[in-house]
Amino acid sequence: MSAVNPFTPPNAAVADVHLTTTEFSDPKVWSARGRLGRLRYLAYLMIATLAMYAALGIVGTFGARSQSMGLFIVLMSLVYLPYIVLSILLLIQRSHDMNWSGWTVLLALIPLVGLIWVFKAGTPDANRYGAPPPPNTGVIKFFGLVGPVLGVIAVVGIMAAVALPAYQGYVNKAKALQSSPQPGQQ
Repeated sequence: MSAVNPFTPPNAAVADVHLTTTEFSDPKVWSARGRLGRLRYLAYLMIATLAMYAALGIVGTFGARSQSMGLFIVLMSLVYLPYIVLSILLLIQRSHDMNWSGWTVLLALIPLVGLIWVFKAGTPDANRYGAPPPPNTGVIKFFGLVGPVLGVIAVVGIMAAVALPAYQGYVNKAKALQSSPQPGQQ
C-alpha cells in the first residue's frame, strides 16, 4: 500500500491564483478606456452638470440678447453635445468597473435600468479593463453625495408643491361643510 494519498491537492506554487493589486488606474475623464467607481462617476457627472447649467445660463443670456433663434439653437447644441459625449464616456468607464462591455450602456436607455450603474458595485481587483479606480478623495465624496441629496430634496419639494395645495383645498371644503347648515337642522 502506498503512503501517498491520491486525493490530496498538488503542492505546486501558483503565483497567479490570488491577484491582489495595490496599483490603481488613473482616472481619465475624456476617454472610453479605464474604470470609474460609483461615487467618482456620480461626482464627475454632478460637476459636468453644474458646468453645463452655467454654460446654458451664459448661452441663454447671449441668445436672448441676440434675438436670433438660429444662433441660439447652435449655441445650445454646442453646450449639450459635449455634455452628452462626456456622459456616455463616463458611463462606459463605469461599465468597465463592473467588468461589463461598453456596449451595455445601451441598456441605460431603458427606464430605471440606468440605476444599475449607480447601485451595483464594481469588481474589487483588476479585471479585463484594468486596475481598480483610486480611492475617493474628500472632494469626490462631496460632489458624489451632493447630487443624490439634491435629487431627494427636489422630489420632496415637488411632492410638497402638489400635496400642500390639495390638502389646503380639502381643509377649505371641510370648513365649508362644517359651517353650512345640515339638512334637518334649523
